[in-house]
Amino acid sequence: MSVHKAHIVWGPELSPFLLKLESLLVRAGLPFRRLPRDGGRLEALRIARHIAVAKRTRTATRPPGLDALDEYPLVPFLLTPESEVLYDSSALAHWIDERHPSALGACIPSDPAARFVAQLIDEAFDEVGLYLVHHNRWVVAARDNDAGRRLAVEYRTLLPPGVGTLFARWFARRQVRRLPYLFSVAPPDLVVDGLPGSLTPPARAGFPPTHALLDEIWRRWVDGVEHALGAGPYLLGERFGLADASVYGQLSMNLTDPSAARALRARGPRTYAWLCAIRDRRHAEQSGRLTLDERVAPLFRAVLDVFPPLMAANARAHDDAVRRGERLFNEAAFDRGRALYEGVLLGHPFRSVVKTFQVRVWREIVTAWAALPETARRSVAALAGDGRDLDEIFLPRPRAVC
Repeated sequence: MSVHKAHIVWGPELSPFLLKLESLLVRAGLPFRRLPRDGGRLEALRIARHIAVAKRTRTATRPPGLDALDEYPLVPFLLTPESEVLYDSSALAHWIDERHPSALGACIPSDPAARFVAQLIDEAFDEVGLYLVHHNRWVVAARDNDAGRRLAVEYRTLLPPGVGTLFARWFARRQVRRLPYLFSVAPPDLVVDGLPGSLTPPARAGFPPTHALLDEIWRRWVDGVEHALGAGPYLLGERFGLADASVYGQLSMNLTDPSAARALRARGPRTYAWLCAIRDRRHAEQSGRLTLDERVAPLFRAVLDVFPPLMAANARAHDDAVRRGERLFNEAAFDRGRALYEGVLLGHPFRSVVKTFQVRVWREIVTAWAALPETARRSVAALAGDGRDLDEIFLPRPRAVC
């Protein structure tokens, strides 16, 4: 029996994945409500309980089905009128194309080469882009973001009366404390004028600082988006697609963080205006083709420099940990100093924890590349344009076990 009559997006605007999902729903012309923001207390409690039960019984699903490596997110979830509880914005892009096709065309490119590039950009911004936007919110905009207050306003129907201010402060402290898990490790003894210790970005013993690395990735990726938008309205062709949705979801999260928003507007004025246009739902009316175009080449190369090496290192570390008998991963392992691994990106050392959902993401990328026709592989390789052997990147050789 249905607990509601319309599609419901569950989560706050602070989630980049919620912003991404909503942009896809708007583009498909699929009406929805966002809860708990748009509902009353009883409805919000009822939906929260429905989601909790679906997670506990493993009936909350990433279309087309659960993977053993998946980890349920806190948000967002999509609830259908049929009472399905669905999650994972990338999987839901395919679900929307199949179940609620738009007259403007699918958001997943039909051309194999363009589809692979869209998938790579999408997953890169979902995984590494998430690190960038949290870093920008809680480090770059540490002194002037009001994310905790805004979350308390959106979740007011779920909070006891009078605790909004306390909740906002707790949330901000929690997110700052989680920064090293999200790849943002401060230099030792960092001091930020005007910030209390509980909101000062933390270092972590035994972990190299990564602020400079994240800043460099952000600059390269924003430059790539800016270049692409200088030659066309969207990243791949003439209409909004999956790659656009992922870039929008991540980068637009910082539109509400004053210092980060100023940095974004200064570095990528076209990108900033483009994000605002999608936020204002001006992407829902444009039709055209989704094609592979040279304009996305700088972004593609910038993604290749970071995303595949990080995902491949994570996957190797997962395999090694499993062989050692490790069964604890993700944030729980990080908190206990387990399932850790080291690497180098763009000349910067880093240390991180194995994330099982990233193992699944990388396996899907590798499978997609292996399934590409040879002509499509050549098109993608031409986009890289720098002599890289993409088979070496996306078809890693098995390592000998000694």
